[in-house]
Amino acid sequence: MLLGLAVGDSLGNTSESMTPEDRGWRFGEIRDYLPHPFHGDARGYPSDDTQIAAWTLEHLLEEGCIEPECLAERFAGSHIFGIGRTVRQFLRNLGQGLAWSECGPDSAGNGALMRIAPVLLPHLTTGTPALWADVVLAAALTHNNRASTSACLAYTAMLWELLGMEAPPPASWWVTRYVKLAADLEGEGPLPPRGGADPQWRGPLWRFVAEKVPRALDEKRDARAACDTWHSGAFLLETVPSLLFILSRYAHDPEEAIVRAVNDTRDNDTIAALVGAAVGALHGASRLPARWQEALSGCTRQGDEGHYQRLVGEAFRRFGPVEGTGGSATRRN
Repeated sequence: MLLGLAVGDSLGNTSESMTPEDRGWRFGEIRDYLPHPFHGDARGYPSDDTQIAAWTLEHLLEEGCIEPECLAERFAGSHIFGIGRTVRQFLRNLGQGLAWSECGPDSAGNGALMRIAPVLLPHLTTGTPALWADVVLAAALTHNNRASTSACLAYTAMLWELLGMEAPPPASWWVTRYVKLAADLEGEGPLPPRGGADPQWRGPLWRFVAEKVPRALDEKRDARAACDTWHSGAFLLETVPSLLFILSRYAHDPEEAIVRAVNDTRDNDTIAALVGAAVGALHGASRLPARWQEALSGCTRQGDEGHYQRLVGEAFRRFGPVEGTGGSATRRN
């Protein structure tokens, strides 16, 4: 799960925010790391997706649960690569002396969802309801928005279930499960689209997913055509449908799922990180291409190469399966 997140992010990082058409014209189909404009070599360097997920994991290894004030200070303590607008405002609010509970803007961007996966790790062997409190605290810290928090809760629950699956779920599972988990949590608050083919649509994220993704699957659109329909950017009304469409179509093939996210979406580093975490949880590290794992730099700050892999190893030792535990969700790393 953690390796899939970092691999997907790093594969998309060097062509983030391009349209799929422009990206294809410039690079062709991306199936490996591109030369990084700052580092120069074609290795896996992270964006803020991996970086802030790693810092969340560091926090959990130290504290064992989400302590919002401490996590806020950690986010403020180092340079964030490619920082998003909402997190920038969160840091500005924090710097002005506001309490952590008042710092998170009301934003339906994908910046909380992209880093939420590590939050489930301390709870793998206990399965207590404290997991959901930790998810809410971690998400609302920077994105105090009901659509964002419900998406984080639903995605975390799905990751938990994927960790225990012996085989990929049916294609219909992804949308059905998300909607069932998210609908009551999100409610009916409307999210107007920023772009895409239906700019007049109004409604909550879960209903957009329930209406638009099955239709695109039934019409047998490819990933690029489907994701272009709802724009596939950093807004949750774009990110979550793209994530669920790609997983519905390609989750049985982890490499192709990540490749499609990298090539066929606009906010491709985040969508590929989310897809990567899901297929990593489902299939295990052995199904992620070795060339991607071997070329992953593992940086989370300047000069700490390999730190991410060390964190993953420490997390597995700390939170992974122990002799005598019977939970199916503890089988993989």
